[in-house]
Formats: sequence, structure tokens, C-alpha cells
Amino acid sequence: MIDSKHVPNAIRSPRGADSTEIDWADGHKGIYPHTILRGYCPCAGCQGHSGTISFIPNVGTALEIDDIQPVGNYALQITWFDGHGSGLYTYLFLRSLCQCQACRGPHGETIPRV
Repeated sequence: MIDSKHVPNAIRSPRGADSTEIDWADGHKGIYPHTILRGYCPCAGCQGHSGTISFIPNVGTALEIDDIQPVGNYALQITWFDGHGSGLYTYLFLRSLCQCQACRGPHGETIPRV
């Protein structure tokens, strides 16, 4: 059974936006700046094959999302305007990247704890 914490109800990423919002089934509203999403792209081309995901600054010049597609019932595939789109962002991983006020650290840190 999938935890409702990891099930998106709605995804908003309008053209030209610099962040994406996800409404989760447990009522949480996640905020995802595109610099964070792109910097933490989980694909092997960006992260290598070590299994560890680290923030890669300036990994791509395109910070506008062209398309978002669900992958099964566990992930999203994000395609950026430069054509990069091989990373699968699991719902569990996306929740860890949330940058809303409630998820940020006590001092307002904006780097996710992954």
C-alpha cells in the first residue's frame, strides 16, 4: 500500500514559471524551485552510477519545464526545454526536495536533506 504522503493529487508548473507546486494526498502543498529540481536531477548522466544523489550547480541552462509525465504510480519524468528528460523523480524523492516553509530547516535553509 502506498503512503498518502507520497501520492500527488495535483501538479502545477505553468509555462515560464521558476517553480513547480505539488498538492500531495496528505494535504501537504510542496514547492519545488526549478534550480533545485534540475540540480538534483537523478539521472545517471547528471549523477553518475554511484547511487548517491548530490546537488549539481548549473547542471543545465534550461530551468523551464517543457513536460511532466507520470511514470507508473511512483514517479514523475520531467523534460526540460533543452531536451534533457532522462531523470525519474520518485514521489519519495520529490517529497525530500520540498522547499515550502514547513519543510525548510529552522534557519530557512533551502538545500534539501536527501
